[in-house]
Amino acid sequence: MSGVVLPCDPAEIGSLFLFEKLAPEQLGRLCAAGRVEKFEPGPVYGEGEPATCFYVMIEGTVVLSRRVGGDDVEVNRTSQRGVYSGSMQAFLGDRVPQVYAGSMRVTEPSRFFVMPAEAFSVMMQDWFPMAVHLLEGMFFGSRNTQRTVAQRERLLALGSLSAGLTHELNNPAAAAVRATASLRERVAKMRHKLAIIASGPYDREALTRLIEIQERTAERVGKAPALSPLEASDREDVVADWLDEHGVAGGWQLAPTFVQAGLDTDWLEQVAGAVGEEILPGAVGWLNYTVETELLMSEIEDSTTRISHLVDAAKQYSQLDRAPFRDVDVHELLDSTLLMLSGKLGKQITVVKEYDRTLPEVPAYPAELNQVWTNLIDNAVHAMGGEGTLTIRTAREGEQLLVEFRDTGSGVPADIRDRIFDPFFTTKPVGEGTGLGLDISWRIVVNKHHGSLQVESVPGDTRFQVLLPLTAPLPEEDPS
Repeated sequence: MSGVVLPCDPAEIGSLFLFEKLAPEQLGRLCAAGRVEKFEPGPVYGEGEPATCFYVMIEGTVVLSRRVGGDDVEVNRTSQRGVYSGSMQAFLGDRVPQVYAGSMRVTEPSRFFVMPAEAFSVMMQDWFPMAVHLLEGMFFGSRNTQRTVAQRERLLALGSLSAGLTHELNNPAAAAVRATASLRERVAKMRHKLAIIASGPYDREALTRLIEIQERTAERVGKAPALSPLEASDREDVVADWLDEHGVAGGWQLAPTFVQAGLDTDWLEQVAGAVGEEILPGAVGWLNYTVETELLMSEIEDSTTRISHLVDAAKQYSQLDRAPFRDVDVHELLDSTLLMLSGKLGKQITVVKEYDRTLPEVPAYPAELNQVWTNLIDNAVHAMGGEGTLTIRTAREGEQLLVEFRDTGSGVPADIRDRIFDPFFTTKPVGEGTGLGLDISWRIVVNKHHGSLQVESVPGDTRFQVLLPLTAPLPEEDPS
């Protein structure tokens, strides 16, 4: 927006605190290079537009705002003479994007001293070369430091996740190895028992019935109902008594296996009726090996399935085989992150999922959203001291999708609530945090996804809320 150009008075410009130490010839050069403009109420420039001018207010009222999600959020409103905004980084040249970082408007007729960005840059270089070098060093040094520590933060998170994933993989892998060794032993015993039965004085019809019973037994194992410990104990006593009454040695050892497989005394009566008393002990022993092998194969299947799910979750979390930007179901991302962090969550933290599965997919960078979920869940675990309830809720709010993380921890004190998203600010003990987790999360959500990240907190109820636009275009900006 252009204003009405007015005469530039060096004396008036020199009364502004930004220029009060300049020499008369410098003030004259300012007026020659710049201009005074009067703006009527309304916008002066918009966020993201090319930063062409440096503005210093002479009189009036100015409002500065930043775009968060689909809204412009006011960050400052002032009538103080001499406040400035606009192309304040012009002296850095094309080494940084020269765009307005926010929007500026005036609420009443206001006058500004306006200087083109190029002229402002030249004068800074000519008049304050040492200051320019110091400012350049601070700007790029701070940015490089922030990126380095951000990378370190990611590596620490990756190390923690890798340790947790290794632990999670080790359990089912070890179970599969143990089950395989036991299975080999049971199969060997089954072959031995079968050889004994085959060499005995048993007729072909009895052996045929025994094999039929074996097939039906294997089918029943896969359909065994889940029993409570008390129910299982009662059934084991009944089965053990039946085995003892029918001359089957070691009934108390066989009973738990049969009960676990869903077999009862009715099944044993069928076996006894099919094979006769003389073959019953050997038949029961042989069927016991059948049951054990089926149970062991189920255990191996469960273990390998668990490993497969963990590998799939790791792929989903890392998004290594996916496009960097695509439409995603946030629930899939949340579930993969929770699975990756299951070791850190432990048994003392209850996770409650309040998902709205009717929500549409959102355009996003899924690997980076997973990093946001990781940081917020990690903070919640720390806040709860490893014990409490973590509730993850999704919902639709207008044209945005809400992902809320609610924990029952001690809360965020009011005096630091405004600082938790600042770089390097942390409440964790030395060595446990870099202070960049929430800063990185904020920049991923706000800068890269044009959403918002906010917190509401009282002791016992802290809520970090991520709002993602359902259709908003996304800026190509590095969140680091």
